[in-house]
Order: sequence, then structure tokens, then C-alpha cells
Amino acid sequence: MAASVLLPAFPWRARAAAPVMKLAGFADEISPDLDEQIRVCKELGVRFIELRAVAGKGVLDLGKPLCQEVRAKLKANGMGVACIGSPIGKVKIDSPWPAHFDRFKVAVEMAEFFSAPMIRIFSYYPAKAEPFPKHRDEVMCRMQAQADYAKDHPVTLVHENEKDIYGEKGPECLDILKTINSPKLRCAFDFANFLQADDDPRKNWELLKPYVAHFHIKDYKRETRKVVPAGQGDGSVQAILEDAKRMGYSGFLSLEPHLPGTGRASGETGADLFKVAADALREVCRKANIQLQ
Repeated sequence: MAASVLLPAFPWRARAAAPVMKLAGFADEISPDLDEQIRVCKELGVRFIELRAVAGKGVLDLGKPLCQEVRAKLKANGMGVACIGSPIGKVKIDSPWPAHFDRFKVAVEMAEFFSAPMIRIFSYYPAKAEPFPKHRDEVMCRMQAQADYAKDHPVTLVHENEKDIYGEKGPECLDILKTINSPKLRCAFDFANFLQADDDPRKNWELLKPYVAHFHIKDYKRETRKVVPAGQGDGSVQAILEDAKRMGYSGFLSLEPHLPGTGRASGETGADLFKVAADALREVCRKANIQLQ
């Protein structure tokens, strides 16, 4: 299949046009409080959020009143939702599928409610200590069902490479994307997560770039085994974004700082370190001559 067929429409432009990338962020890393999330994002010029949690509630469990409040406050502050930061696929592969598929449908409803173009998903943890080759077919079955469901909705699913899931490394991510072979399933490229899985972001960029529709921005130092701001680790962030620019990428760069690198919980970074992460990304973009809005 020709590479031009694989390229997603919305985050790429013809090479003749100067691409402008858009700054987004997991605002729940600032604070659980919505007003604080909005205040800090506005101060930092972050106009889009990747909606993962508000008031200590995950995005799939916000409930109608809180959803309405979030949408109204974002609109009043000139902000939007870039992506629904769902936990879909972040469960063991032997967990009951019908119930999890129902949760996926909620994520699609959330994307439509917030006019979000994307939903972040994962590709499942192994069952017990069993190796993943045993479960590959079930992974693909579930990913196919999700992509098929998305065909009737104005949303693209973006698979995040996450440590310990089926698609933690580049070849497995490529396996998913080639097997499903749907424009409704693309890649959310996470530099630090590849490094945490002892994989090479630069190599995986070459494998996956025809499918990349979204970037999660955090870096990682192998020597210290710590998550660090963009450009301060071994993720080749600047080089990869420079190549994305040459290809015409005009999608989101979504800050997911995870500073000081302690793990996966929301609300852990705080306003000050979120600013450190935003400033670091802006410096990377300045060096790469990338327009960021």
C-alpha cells in the first residue's frame, strides 16, 4: 500500500505549506481542579487539553453535569479538547470484553460531546505472566472491533505505546496498525514510553511515521531512568519533530510531563513543573524552527 494512503488527513498538510503545530496538554497533571487547570493552561498558552481526569474522576466517569461544566468553562476560556485521554485497552487481555467495549463506546460519546477529533487507546496487558504471542489474536480482534465501531463516528483512535502492553515497542505497534489497516486507527507517538520499554524512539519513528497522528511529549534519560522535559533526555525529540515538520505534520504536541518522573497518576506534576515542561518544548520547537500555537 502506498504511503500516501496511510497518512491520516487531519494532522498532515501538503509539504508546500508551512505546518503549524498545536500545543496541548494533559491538564490533570497540573491539578485535579478544573479552574486551576484552565488558569495555568491559559498562562502557558496551551489552548487544547487532552481530557483524562477532572476533580479526581476519570474522563469516562465524569457524568453529565460535570461534562457540561467542563465543556462550558473550556468554551468560555477559548479552549478545546484535542483528545479524550481514555484508559481503553489499559487492562489485562483476559478481562471481560463486552463490559470493556461498552466503556469504549462511552469514550466515543465523550469525543463527540467535546468535539474531540481523537481518542487515546492502548493494546492491553498480558494475562498473568503469559507471553503476548499467545494473546496476539485477541488483541487484534479487540482493536478491529474498536476501529470498526469508529467508522460511523467523527473520531480517530490513536494507540499509545505504553510499557508492558502488547504495543509497547515499535514492531508490535506496526503489527497492530498494519493488521487493522484502518484510517480510524493511528499512532500516538510517545518518546519516553519507548525508552522505558528499552526501545529506540528514533528507529521507531522510521517504522511508524506514516501512521503517526499525535505526539505525547515527555522525554527520558536512560542513565538515570527518569522522565525529563523535552530535549533533556534520549528521546531524539527535536530530530523527530524536525522530520515531522518536513513531512508537513500540523497536529498536536500534547504535554504529558510526568515530572518528576514518578509514574502514571494524574495531578502529579503540578503547575510549576508543568510550566518547566511547556518551556522545554517551546525551546525544542524554537531550535527546530517549528511554529507552535
